[in-house]
Amino acid sequence: MSEKIVCFGETLWDILPSGRMPGGAPMNVAIHLHHNGFDPVVVSRVGSDDLGKELVAFLQAQKINTDYLQTGQTHLTGIVKANISDRNEVTYKIVEPVAWDYIQFEERTAQLVSESDLFIYGSLVARGATSQEALLQYLSLARKKVFDVNLRPPHYTTERVLALLGLADVVKMNHQELAEICTWLGAEGDMAQQMQFIKEHLGLELVIITRGDKGAAAFSQDGFFEHEGYHVEVEDTIGSGDAFLATFLTHYLRHKPMNQILERACLTGAYVATQRGATPTYDPASITPDCLMKEPIHFKLHL
Repeated sequence: MSEKIVCFGETLWDILPSGRMPGGAPMNVAIHLHHNGFDPVVVSRVGSDDLGKELVAFLQAQKINTDYLQTGQTHLTGIVKANISDRNEVTYKIVEPVAWDYIQFEERTAQLVSESDLFIYGSLVARGATSQEALLQYLSLARKKVFDVNLRPPHYTTERVLALLGLADVVKMNHQELAEICTWLGAEGDMAQQMQFIKEHLGLELVIITRGDKGAAAFSQDGFFEHEGYHVEVEDTIGSGDAFLATFLTHYLRHKPMNQILERACLTGAYVATQRGATPTYDPASITPDCLMKEPIHFKLHL
């Protein structure tokens, strides 16, 4: 793929009962984009400790460009303690401060961002002043900005998230985040009406909502679309939303019809939920509904 994609934010280790696994939404999205044929760049920061070295080695083994991955001497590589006792609703304890709270603005990265086709970012990385300032500087340079909301209490504020929403072109969030943000904005109605309100109120190109095992929805200039999703035996949901977003963006960049985009994104997200960890290796072409689907799937289109 010829498009240049930058993923900005946290890189870390998820600490699971079975051991630790590489994680962090921006890194996960980058790996899933690579599975789809892209060569994304991760902009983040790790410590000079052994965990940081292992994380860099993992990314390089995944063929992810680490040239813009900073190494700090002061703070340790990030870790997150993931509770998967409820496999459908993973909860996280995110250690702070860590290296990715101190991502520095760099001129060479600024040049990369200004030349990129997509700049993907989330809300968690903005919890620290240093990374937040770097993010805002890069956002001022990016051509098309994709905000993966990813609210993790207590690591966000209403004001900060709304400010980041206001800078985006494309926004992806889950149904719980939609409800919370609509409360902030005073948006009422059903999901489609709430999505339309957010799209128009913030001047967005596209709003995407994931709904777990109930599928996903999108509101674009062509109206509201939804997919009812796939029912699978869940191993854990870590990385499922990241796989969804990477697949969605892959087909969105290819200008596929929205119903096809949602189908492929839901399918890949469901597949990753059947695997352990956030970034299983797979060939997107090998993932088919036949291996996941337990009941017919129907599309709904509301114009």
